[in-house]
Amino acid sequence: MSLAVAIQMDPIESIDIEGDSTFSLALEALERGHILYHYLPKSLSLRDGSLLAKARPLTVRRDKENYFTLENEQVLELSKTDVVLMRQDPPFDMTYITTTHLLEHIHPKTLVVNNPIAVRNAPEKLYATHFKGLMPPTLITSDHDEVISFRTEQSDIIIKPLYGNGGAGVFHISPKDENLNALLEMFSGISKEPIIAQRYLPEVRNGDKRIILVEGEPVGAINRVPALGEARSNMHVGGRAEKTKLTDREKHICKQIGPDLKNQGLIFVGIDVIGDYLTEINVTSPTGIQEIDRFDNIKISGLIWDAIEARVKSSN
Repeated sequence: MSLAVAIQMDPIESIDIEGDSTFSLALEALERGHILYHYLPKSLSLRDGSLLAKARPLTVRRDKENYFTLENEQVLELSKTDVVLMRQDPPFDMTYITTTHLLEHIHPKTLVVNNPIAVRNAPEKLYATHFKGLMPPTLITSDHDEVISFRTEQSDIIIKPLYGNGGAGVFHISPKDENLNALLEMFSGISKEPIIAQRYLPEVRNGDKRIILVEGEPVGAINRVPALGEARSNMHVGGRAEKTKLTDREKHICKQIGPDLKNQGLIFVGIDVIGDYLTEINVTSPTGIQEIDRFDNIKISGLIWDAIEARVKSSN
């Protein structure tokens, strides 16, 4: 099976090939004989019902000094491709949402991974709230009084932007911290969007686990340990990846959310678990597969392509 695959992503010139999940997926696709095209989200156009992208044929190789080749730009009618990988990084803003509306014009005849309708309906921090009993105490609001009341009730909390990513704007407000009001004023000045507050989980000092699910089934995990003096475990802010195994509680979480992920066409998902609690379900552009591969000697990109190819085959 040779598929025409268009990858909607950020500029490929800026990626780290040792950690980028999209690079791993592209490399695996080429090894399977698929044909790749690269385009930027801003290159999408809907014209008289046809979804077009200014795209360039792409090849990649695991060579840090020369890891990609982009050929001459062409106008690609995306309905004539077999698969579109929606892989640009968040934030989950109106630009991101607009791309899901545009890609909806071709899905599912052209398989979009992940399903753009489900992606639009499942922003990371909101989607997780639909699974009762899995999250820590959580508040989503624009009401400052509610946040203050929540802090009084929980004592030790985290606040963060509802649609943020990569650990940006995450603050730990300890019981004696006097900065909450100032931070709420800052958030209000930056955005009119609600914020999310959660009970602080001290277990984060032992790590924030990223678990990858393919078609709703867990296939691997890494533990991300925050740097000394840091409340965030994201690796680009100094977090350290460690080998790990799933606990019974984590298997239970995966079992609870897995069927819904599969039914909605969320083929490749990364969830975050701290202690016994689910904190996020990442469906927009999950990462972590290369780190897991190195620790566990598996090939998650292969499992993802197995799932994609099976879906394409079943639809023909």
